[in-house]
Amino acid sequence: MAKQIIAIAGAGTMGASIAQVYAQCGHEVVLYDLFPLGLGKGKDLITLNQETAVAEGKLTAAQSAELLGRIHFTTELADFARADFVIEAILERMDVKHAFWAEASSLVRADAILTSNTSGLSLSEIATAVIRPERFCGMHWINPPHIVPLVEVIKGDKTSDETAQAVYESALAAGKKPVMVQKDAKGFVLNRLQFAVLREAMHIVENGIASPEDVDNVFKYGLGMRYAAIGPFETADLGGLDVFYNIASYLLADLSDEKAVPELLAARYQAGDYGVKSGRGFYDYSDGKDEAAIRRRDKMFLKLAECLYGGED
Repeated sequence: MAKQIIAIAGAGTMGASIAQVYAQCGHEVVLYDLFPLGLGKGKDLITLNQETAVAEGKLTAAQSAELLGRIHFTTELADFARADFVIEAILERMDVKHAFWAEASSLVRADAILTSNTSGLSLSEIATAVIRPERFCGMHWINPPHIVPLVEVIKGDKTSDETAQAVYESALAAGKKPVMVQKDAKGFVLNRLQFAVLREAMHIVENGIASPEDVDNVFKYGLGMRYAAIGPFETADLGGLDVFYNIASYLLADLSDEKAVPELLAARYQAGDYGVKSGRGFYDYSDGKDEAAIRRRDKMFLKLAECLYGGED
């Protein structure tokens, strides 16, 4: 892929991490945030991520320094005028995204590819604020983007096939494993699956079947290990569709189909316990345990990615 100017809006967890992916591929990256404080936090997160990568031997200190040199931090949206490819990773509110795209799509070149990293908002609705929406589609990265291979490419109602394919190829060239989401459904694919699992996990805890720690352990030492290598359809085929049919016939009726936000999640949200970002969620992240949790996650993810994909061409 020819070297490009990649403009990223939002220097938070996702935007800062995506910036590293493209900078590592040799592209010039413009990382924008409306707030200087947000830009500073983005720089700190990139530094933390790079320290982990160097410590784990994924990059040398010199390579990391070169990578960082390709990222230009700015609070000026006008810097997007030179961009070949734009990724928006700002607040998940439709009004905020509309305001951003109304301005940004008027600044960039007519041939620039435009994408949103929204986790589940309607791409077609976001596109109503985009000039020439045929060049706009979803590009949903998974946290942390600099490690996790998956990228969902989502077509909106007006997305051209050429745009979707260009975004798919961009992700592929960046070393990712993109999937094409043909329909602009709420939550796309990953979050529909993730929240179905989360709903049942909270149902299990709320009904005293198991603790949050043990539910997490079921995933870490069982389901997670399985699904890191094979998907649910492959799992069913390998386990036997007759077995899965019989289990489904009695188990599905007992699973949660609650439509409201689970009380377990609502109570923590209302208390301001947002997880790592606030220092407390289902677990305690005070006194430096927040950075330790991020470092541990990234270290484990790097090892897993190397084990599963390190030998691929």
